[in-house]
Amino acid sequence: MEETWPLFEKKMKSAHLSSAAIDAFKHNYSQLVAGVTGLVAEDTIDPVESLPSLGSLGKDIPRDVADLLRKTAVLKLNGGLGTSMGLEKAKSLLPVKDGKTFLDLIAEQIKHMRAEFKSKVRFILMNSFSTSEDTRAFLKAHHPDLLEERDVELMQNSSCKVDMKTLRPASYPQSPEMEWAPPGHGDIYPSLVGSGMLERLLADGIEYVFVSNSDNLGATLDLQLLSHFANSGNSFMMEVCKRTQGDKKGGHLAKRKSDGRLILRESAMCPGKDKPIFEDIEVHKYFNTNNLWLNLKHLKSTLESCGGTLKLPLIKNKKTVNPRDPSTENVFQLETAMGSAIECFENSSAIEVPRTRFAPVKTSSDLFALRSDAYKITEASTIALVADAPPFVKLDDEHYKLVDQMESLTRSVPSLVDCKSLMVKGRIQFGPEVVIRGSVVLKHVENTKAQIFERVFEDVDIDV
Repeated sequence: MEETWPLFEKKMKSAHLSSAAIDAFKHNYSQLVAGVTGLVAEDTIDPVESLPSLGSLGKDIPRDVADLLRKTAVLKLNGGLGTSMGLEKAKSLLPVKDGKTFLDLIAEQIKHMRAEFKSKVRFILMNSFSTSEDTRAFLKAHHPDLLEERDVELMQNSSCKVDMKTLRPASYPQSPEMEWAPPGHGDIYPSLVGSGMLERLLADGIEYVFVSNSDNLGATLDLQLLSHFANSGNSFMMEVCKRTQGDKKGGHLAKRKSDGRLILRESAMCPGKDKPIFEDIEVHKYFNTNNLWLNLKHLKSTLESCGGTLKLPLIKNKKTVNPRDPSTENVFQLETAMGSAIECFENSSAIEVPRTRFAPVKTSSDLFALRSDAYKITEASTIALVADAPPFVKLDDEHYKLVDQMESLTRSVPSLVDCKSLMVKGRIQFGPEVVIRGSVVLKHVENTKAQIFERVFEDVDIDV
C-alpha cells in the first residue's frame, strides 16, 4: 500500500475530490489490500427478536410538528439512471403516474407539507455526475422555486477503479471517465462532510435528516416516525420490514455479540456454512428498507471521534474497466452502503414499518402496476393503494423489460383494481378497456404481436 496509495491520492486530488472523500476511499482501499473478507459468522451475532413498530406510535399529529419540521431535511438519493429498465437519464425523471415523474411527486409532497403545517422542511437531492445536469434542468423547468433554495443539491463523489492485477489505479485512455465509478450510497457521509453541507445544515438549525431512495414512493416523511426519532435521542434509526420468502436471499438485521450493536449482514458477508440460517426468516426476521433517519449533531460528534471517516464495511465489486467490453482489464469497484453505518453509532435503533413504506419501482412490471387504477395520487401527492392488496404483476422480460418496450405494448394500462396477479408470456399489446380480475395468465406463443381490447379476464390461464 505504501507504493500504490500515493498514486490514488494524486489522482483524486487532481480531480478536486475533498479530503473527506479521499479519506473514505483510503479506508476502503486499505481493506482491499489487507484482504479483509468482511465475513460475519453466525456464532458472532444474535438475531433481533422484536422491535417497536410504526403501528404502535399512534396516529395523532405531534403538537410540536411545525417546530420539528423546521429542524428537518428530506434527502432523496438521486444518483441512479435506471439502466436495467433501459433509461439513460435520472430514473427520478421517469413518468410514473398520471404524467407525473418520481421527482414531481417528491417535490409536490414537500410543498404540500410546507403549506399544511406552515413550516419549511428542507429538501435535498443527492445527485451523481450522471444525474445532476438532467435533474437540475427538470427542476428549472417544473419546480424552479426548489432549485433556487440553499443546498438543494448534494453531489456524490467518484471512486477510482482499481486494477485487479496490480492494485493500482485503473487506466483507460480511450475514455478516461471510465476510470471512475460511483462509490455507493455510503458516500452520503463523506459527501456531507467534504461539501461543507453538514456544517451549513447545523448552522441553519437542521438537526434531523430523513434519507430514502427517490424510486421508493412509499418513503414519505412520516410525522410519527419523525417525532419518535427526535424524542428517542438516538443517533441513527433504520426502518425495517419483516422478511418474507421472497426476501430470504437478501441481507438482514442482527446484533453483534461483542458489543451489542446492531449490524447489517448482507449475503456476501455470510460464510457458506451459515447460509441455511441466514435464509431462515423465522430466525433473522428483518431487512433494511434503506429509509434512514440521522441525527446530525450525533453524526458530527461520531465523525470527530473516529478521525473524520465512518469505518463502513467494504463492498467489493468485480467488473471490467469498460463495462460494455468484457475484453478490457478486470477492476475492483469499491463501494459502501449507507445502512451499514448502523454499527458505527453507540445508540442506533431500528423500527418495524409496514411494507407500504418499501415500494421501490425496480422493473417495468412494477411501473405497469403503478400506472393502473390499483393506485391513485392523493391530495398530498403520495401514492395510495386503491385495491384491497397490491396486484402482483410479472411481464415477459423478453418483450417488456425495458420501459420503451413496455410502453409500446401498452396503449392503455388495463384495470387492475380487482387483480390479485397477472402474468404475461409472449408479445401482447394491451388496448383500451381491458379488465383483469383475480389471478390471470395471458399467453401468446407465436412470434407475432397479439392485441387485446374491450375484454374482461377473470381467474383464467388463456392463450390470446
